[in-house]
Formats: sequence, C-alpha cells, structure tokens
Amino acid sequence: MPQLLTVRVERPDGRPVRVRVPVLPVIVVLSPVVVLVALVAAVACLVHRVSVVRAFGTGWRIVSALPGTRVDIAQGRTAVLVAIR
Repeated sequence: MPQLLTVRVERPDGRPVRVRVPVLPVIVVLSPVVVLVALVAAVACLVHRVSVVRAFGTGWRIVSALPGTRVDIAQGRTAVLVAIR
C-alpha cells in the first residue's frame, strides 16, 4: 500500500512548491467516504453481474502496485510531478 504521496509543482516564475501527503492518515480521515464508495461499487458490481470479490481483489492489486509510480506533466513553463512511495 502506498505510504507517501509527493506532489511538486514548478511555477512559471521558477519557484517549485512541494507537498508531501502521508496516505494512511488521509484514508483514516476519509474513511466514511471510502465506505460509501465501496458500497456503491458493490451495488454497481451486482447490477452489472460482476463478481464483487473479484472486483475488489483487482482494485486491491492495483492499489498495491502504486508505490514507485511517477507521473510527470509539463505544459509550457509549468510542470507537475506526482510520485507515490
């Protein structure tokens, strides 16, 4: 499971802004929303006749594979880097 999300934005004036977000406290704070999203996803799986266990298993595999992911976006003189550790 990812532990830290780092977002770095380089502004057009050249000064970078770096924000580090620990994932676990954010998940704990947003847990009521996470529970509601899980229930909606389970209902959607049942409506579309998809195995709920298999869908959540696949989702967990995707989340577990996120550490080490880097996303770089640049447009003009502005750049955004998102790194998941």
